Amino acid sequence: MPTIRNILVPTDFSDAARGALRYACSLAEAAGASLHVLHAFQPPMIPSGYLEVYVADAELTERLENDAQVQLEMALTPEQKRRYRAVLVRRSGDPVHEILAYVREHGDIDLIVMATHGRGGVSRFVMGSVADRIVRESPCPVLTLRDVPTAARSAA
Repeated sequence: MPTIRNILVPTDFSDAARGALRYACSLAEAAGASLHVLHAFQPPMIPSGYLEVYVADAELTERLENDAQVQLEMALTPEQKRRYRAVLVRRSGDPVHEILAYVREHGDIDLIVMATHGRGGVSRFVMGSVADRIVRESPCPVLTLRDVPTAARSAA
C-alpha cells in the first residue's frame, strides 16, 4: 500500500467541505501526513441578459477575496496547522482547473479528500460537478465524502 504523506483538501467553506477537512485531519493524524488546504476563488459573474455577463466590480471582488483568505486561515486551529504541517493555499480561477494544477505543480500530493454535494439530474448537468471532474482527471487517488457529518463522526 502506498504511503500517504501529503493530503490535499479543496474547500469552498461549506459545511460539507468542513466535514471533509475534519475527516482529512483524522487521516493525516493516522498517516503522519501533511495537509494542503486549497480554496479556489472564482470571481462572481451574474447573468444579465442573453449573452451578457455582469462581472463584479474590483472593490467587491477584493472584499470577497479577503473574506476567503480569512476563512482559509480559520479553517484549522494554530495547533492543527502545526501538527499537520499545513499549507494554506488561495488561488483564483475555476476550481477544477486550480485544484488539478496544484496537484500537478506539486507532484507530491498522494491523496485528495473532498466533499461532494450530491447533486444529481438537471442540477448536475447545469452546474457540473467539481468532485466528479476531479475524480475523472486527477493524477492521484481521490476520496469523496457525500455524507460528511456521519463520516467525520465515525473517523473521530
